Amino acid sequence: YVGAFDRVVSVLATVSECQRSPYMRAAGERTKLIVIAGDRGLAGGYNANVFRLVATMQYDEIIPIGKRACDRFAGKLCYAEGFDYEQALGLSIDLCRKFCEGDYARVGVLCTRYLSMMSQEVEYRPILPLEASKEKKETDMIYEPDEITVLNAAVPEYVAGILFSAVRESFASEVAARRCAMDSAGKNAQQMINDLQLEYNRARQGAITQEITEIVAGSGN
Repeated sequence: YVGAFDRVVSVLATVSECQRSPYMRAAGERTKLIVIAGDRGLAGGYNANVFRLVATMQYDEIIPIGKRACDRFAGKLCYAEGFDYEQALGLSIDLCRKFCEGDYARVGVLCTRYLSMMSQEVEYRPILPLEASKEKKETDMIYEPDEITVLNAAVPEYVAGILFSAVRESFASEVAARRCAMDSAGKNAQQMINDLQLEYNRARQGAITQEITEIVAGSGN
């Protein structure tokens, strides 16, 4: 869904008429950053990696998603696990309206990209303003009534799709990171049990050997 919207918006962004769209230009210097973190801990470095990247970025306002992000940045509580498309669309409409009004010049989302069960990567994805590709993209699409009208109508849905996709992918990354962390913790605990059992057996064997030695020495006397 996001990929289909991305292809349409990418084609429209290359049309000269669409350069006049408010979504194609930045007004001012203010930056709005959407930070997606986890709802719970015990996920290894998942949340720490998100906050570490936030610390390196320049921004004027943060919208946190996920309990850990809300706790960190004192935002309205919004769980990543229960984040649905209606919430994404509502947030998108508000972001697009304020962007067009010039409240801020850039909008981006900081999320975690799922690579595999063993690997997740924190990344920053710029959302607004839209950037036109330098390469002219050929298309046989016919737009009614015109390209700029279609672009302006599509952007809120496009942004909502990006936000919803980013939250879902981040949540999948959190679950994967927690599974790996718990698996590692279980293996470490088992190794500790094995090491302690070995020490116990050695101590028990030493005590028995000492008792036998004392008995033999006593019977000899």
